[in-house]
Order: sequence, then C-alpha cells, then structure tokens
Amino acid sequence: MTIYFDNNATTPLAAEALEAMLPYYKEFYANPSSIHSAGRKARDAINLAREQVASLVHAHSSQIIFTSGGTEANNLAIAGSVSGMELDDIGVSPIEHPSVRDVVRSLKSRCSVTELKVSQQGVVSEESINKFIDGKHNFLLSVMLANNETGAVQPVANFADKVRAVGGIIHSDVVQALGKLDVNFETLGVHLMTLSGHKIYGPKGVGAVVYDKAIDLRPILLGGGQEKKLRSGTENVAAIVGFGVAAELAKKRLNESYKHLLELREKFETQLKDIPGIVLFAEDADRLPNTTFFSLKGIDGETLLMQLDMQGIEVASGSACGSTNLQPSHVLSAMGIDEVTAMGAVRVSFGLQNTAREVDVLIDFLKQLTSIKSSH
Repeated sequence: MTIYFDNNATTPLAAEALEAMLPYYKEFYANPSSIHSAGRKARDAINLAREQVASLVHAHSSQIIFTSGGTEANNLAIAGSVSGMELDDIGVSPIEHPSVRDVVRSLKSRCSVTELKVSQQGVVSEESINKFIDGKHNFLLSVMLANNETGAVQPVANFADKVRAVGGIIHSDVVQALGKLDVNFETLGVHLMTLSGHKIYGPKGVGAVVYDKAIDLRPILLGGGQEKKLRSGTENVAAIVGFGVAAELAKKRLNESYKHLLELREKFETQLKDIPGIVLFAEDADRLPNTTFFSLKGIDGETLLMQLDMQGIEVASGSACGSTNLQPSHVLSAMGIDEVTAMGAVRVSFGLQNTAREVDVLIDFLKQLTSIKSSH
C-alpha cells in the first residue's frame, strides 16, 4: 500500500472533475473560438468554469484569465502588470516560488529589485515592507499568501493596505492557500492573484490570474487574442472544465476540509514532538492546516525520503536537487536555518484522502528509524 503525503506538490484528481472533463476529450472537442454550435458548446463550458473559479475566490468572472498553470500565471501577473509602467522597484519575498523569483530576476535590467526579509518563523517582516514602500510610488510587491514548504501564512491583506495607500501594485501567489483557506480576492486587497488547478484536486496544466481591471495588464504571449486578448492560445477546454469543477467542490467542502486536514496535522505533530532530535520549522507561525516541515537531527532529508519511499510512504524533501549538487531549501536559508539542519528537512503535506491510520504508520516508521539510529 502506498501512502501519499505530498499534496502540496500535487493532489489526486477528483473523480467529479475527471468525469466532467472526459466529454470534452471525446465528444465536445471543438475549438471554443469557432462560431458553430460545437464551438459555442465548448465556449459555454469555459464560461461556466470561469464563474466557478471566480466564485471560489469571491471575484467576478470577468476578472479570471485562464493560463497553462501557476507558473505562467505568475509570469503574466508580474511581467504583464509592469510592462507598460515606469517602474522604480520590485519587492519580492525570499520565500517565493521560483516562477515568481525568476520572473522578477528577469526584470532587473528595467528596475532595482529588493529582497524582503523573513522572520525565523518564515513570515515576511512588516518592517522590511515598510522600508521597501517608503518614498516609492511606481513599484510592484509580490508576496505569496502561504508558503509551499513551511505552510506559513503571510499577512498579505495588511501589506496590500500599505501598498494601495501609496499607489503601488501588489501581487500574491495564492496557489498553496487555495482550497485550504477562504481566499477572498476583494478582502485580500491585492491587484493580482495567481491560482493553479492541480493543488485543489483539479487537473495539471491549468491555472488562472485574477486581476483588478484598473491594472494595465498586458499579454506576454502574442497570437490569436484568446482570454480577453491577455493570453493567446487555444484554450485547454477539458482542463479548464476540470478546474471549474474542482473549484466548486473546494468551495462546498472548505470548512470540512480545513477541519480534517488540521486534525491530521495536529495528530502528526503531537506524536512527532515525542521523537528525539526533531526540529519543526515555522511551528509558531499561522500555517496551512495540512503542512508540516521538519528535520530529524543526524539524518539527511534525501536519505529519509528514500527510506520512506521504500516503505511506500511518499513525502517531499526540503532540498532542491541541482544537476551536480544538493542545495538546502531557499526558504529555510531565508529563515536563517543552518545548512546541516536545512539539509535534513522533509515536508509532509496532507490531503483529503489521507487518514489518521496513515499518520500512525508514518510515525511508527520514524520512531523505529530513530531507535535503530540511537542504538548504534
């Protein structure tokens, strides 16, 4: 039996989403830009999905632009929003996803880039935000709502108030928070927000930008002018349909999901703390209900991941594998965690399909592993 505890990387596709998608591969395969009835049927399916995704994040359907995933959505939101403006500076948190960090880095030829600071709990420093904003007007700030490694939730609404007060632009990658927290575009106060389908039990290969239409958002892909001329390319109808259904499911079961995930995390962490040598990252931060990021003293994270994998337990390592060497997590480095501890980091992220019994299996193996190690 395989136990899957890597839901922050991707979630299993919901049966309801798959069922809704299949007709758009087999029967209703027309191009949604075609004006015949089959094309209109495909267009209607996209419009319904747009409403479903908008409803999940408390936005209007006209504010949703579908993309090929979270990475493209981050690129469009950031590069597309600053394309037509005189830009002085971009502020970015050091714990962002590479699709944010790298697109910001690509804009260094146009403006300065300021890396914000985070606390030891993995939360972006309000002091560094204030320092970044001070005296500026033509700038963009990008801070994710919840970190994919630690699960630490950022006070984005507070930052958005500060940014709007001085006329800046704020973007938030909410990919990890979506479906786990009540993500409200209006109350969050950001100008741009990015989403991904496969983190909420929808299909891979589809995401979205949610945007304030007061922003001069410009396309980064040129072509046929689909998606309100902001994202050219024939729409992936089946994936968009699946995303819509997953969004509708996520909205219906949000409270139930939160309760279930938090129960699993609390059960796991209560037992985890009984194991000698455990370091729990961002323990005191407001975190996603499903995420635990920890290190076991004296055990390399990649080694632990492989040992768990041989037992049929699938988790994620906190180190990123390069072509020739392993590097500690950039998130933990930003938090000031020493390299040895960071290299031991492992992330467990629970999903709706996980059970309390599966948590016990993982804890039993970790206890067994540490007892063997201590006996040597």
